[in-house]
Amino acid sequence: MLKTTLITAATVATLALGAVSANAGTTLSGAELRNAISGKTVFLKISGFELPIQYSSRGTMKGSMGLVAAAMSRGDGSKDRGKWWVDGDQLCQKWNVWMNSETYCYKLSNSGSNVRWVRNDGRTGTARIGG
Repeated sequence: MLKTTLITAATVATLALGAVSANAGTTLSGAELRNAISGKTVFLKISGFELPIQYSSRGTMKGSMGLVAAAMSRGDGSKDRGKWWVDGDQLCQKWNVWMNSETYCYKLSNSGSNVRWVRNDGRTGTARIGG
């Protein structure tokens, strides 16, 4: 029973990634990357919290921190909006306020039920993609 439950959970997680390839460690690029996040919410795992970022199909995004995460932030505010685009094999984004309104680009790769990201400044982390 437990094995069936785990297999079902893994299958659902894989399907939730939509366009993400089933091969672990596969780097997403171009249309595959765009399809993986466009119209979806990416739950970025940072500092013990999940930060939901909604990526619209029009190239805009919005994020909202929970109250505890916002209180622990550097005073950047609990909500922000910005723009996103795909440049080759990278997801690029620029927030209006967060991250000093600087542009950062990320390489994403499938890693089981999560997506691993590597930012162009070398920072790394994980996220999950929801509907």
